[in-house]
Amino acid sequence: MSEVDDREGPKPLRQDPHAVGETREKNLELAIGRQIRELRKRQRMTGTDLAAKAGISVGALSKIENGLISPSLNTLQAFSHALGVPIVNLFSGYDQPRGAMHVKAGQGVEIERQGSRAGHQYNLLGHIGATDSGVVVEPYLLTLTSKSDVFPVFQHEGIEFIYMLEGQLDYRHGDQLYRLEPGDTLLFDADAPHGPEMLLEFPIRYLSVICYPQ
Repeated sequence: MSEVDDREGPKPLRQDPHAVGETREKNLELAIGRQIRELRKRQRMTGTDLAAKAGISVGALSKIENGLISPSLNTLQAFSHALGVPIVNLFSGYDQPRGAMHVKAGQGVEIERQGSRAGHQYNLLGHIGATDSGVVVEPYLLTLTSKSDVFPVFQHEGIEFIYMLEGQLDYRHGDQLYRLEPGDTLLFDADAPHGPEMLLEFPIRYLSVICYPQ
């Protein structure tokens, strides 16, 4: 009887990076009106039914659904109760601006990161404020030289990703040490103690991308 190999290969990603999202409305009034109409039809409600439940006239509902007038917060709350959905769902069709930041080579802002030691150069490569994703991403380029101090480990919330560009070092994460050389990567839970422990070959340059809840 042959042995059965229970090992599974890597599972495919569930998210389709090439999927095109539905078209969103750039005008807020039109986006709200379109969403209210869609939710109403999905629940097989007539305009008269929804107007009665929301406590407004059929004419006012028609103007709202066509984006001709902007509903008040009280009216939006009434729609939320009448349609049985969270009030934020009424804004889901709005195409709010999506941020991007382009940093030319060598122009990353040099900053001092709390807890770092002498000789550790941090260049922030970009920053975007609050987004719908609820996630903050901080990409850094770190440069260490023979004059750089080895510092006590960091510990902070979120996930961190390191991509080694140049040099060689031993990087600690929890109880483990990882030898990092050009092309190596390290992805880890940043809530465990972590940081460079042995600086072996200079100069040392690596990308550090930190993600945490905003």
